[in-house]
Amino acid sequence: MDILYTCGMWGMVPSDPAGAFPRIKEAGYDLVSLRAPASVEAVRPILDLARSLGLRLVGQFSTFGADADAHIRSFREFLPRLTAFEPLLVNSQTGSDFFAHADNVRIMSEMDVIARDAGLVLAHETHRGRGTFTIPATLRLLEELPDTWLTADFSHWCVVHECLLEDRRALLDQIIPRAVNIHARVGHAESPQVSDPRAPEWQAAVDAHVAWWDAIVGANRARGAKILTVHPEFGPPGYMPTLPFTDVPVSDLFAINRSMKDRLKPRWAKV
Repeated sequence: MDILYTCGMWGMVPSDPAGAFPRIKEAGYDLVSLRAPASVEAVRPILDLARSLGLRLVGQFSTFGADADAHIRSFREFLPRLTAFEPLLVNSQTGSDFFAHADNVRIMSEMDVIARDAGLVLAHETHRGRGTFTIPATLRLLEELPDTWLTADFSHWCVVHECLLEDRRALLDQIIPRAVNIHARVGHAESPQVSDPRAPEWQAAVDAHVAWWDAIVGANRARGAKILTVHPEFGPPGYMPTLPFTDVPVSDLFAINRSMKDRLKPRWAKV
């Protein structure tokens, strides 16, 4: 199984593909994750630049609207731009925690069909504010959606459940086999992001997350997956803490994400 590493454009400096993509390639990433531009025509130069550097793309999308029909429609309308990326994967923040369970089931189910018909691999991200906002809500969804894939960002659940999920491993083990993409950000009981995962005060949180990610790698190898994508996804302010009165981030975002990639890559290359 090939494990491919993604760098996101969220908080990237420079923020334009022409400036960012060479930096991403030099840092040893395989993929770039980004949201679709305003038109299909605007995708072509981005795709050409990525290809020239030997990078592939991951499409990032978030459903929106007042009800389930609007969320499904938002995906249909963005689909041409996402497809034009020729993405290895589309990551979606899907549905809403305000919607009824049946509405989120319908949104995810219809999106899965739309994506498969378009030849896309779609993974729904475990995320606050979305249909997958808690472990119980996600388990209910997966019971009714046996063909649905997930992006595992368990840092969100640390906040929602206000713990490092110490007593939830049996439940996580039911979810882990559905994960085809890892958002490798470390959270804790009060925030989806530690200040710097290299700092010793966050060791327990890092260890907890790495153990979950190890299990996802193992589950994907066990089912014979050819590819697993890993996206170190520490974000800029307001995910990253800042110094009071200055809004200066306490850590270097690009360095943090690169350090997480460099930590995980040799770990899983040995297995």
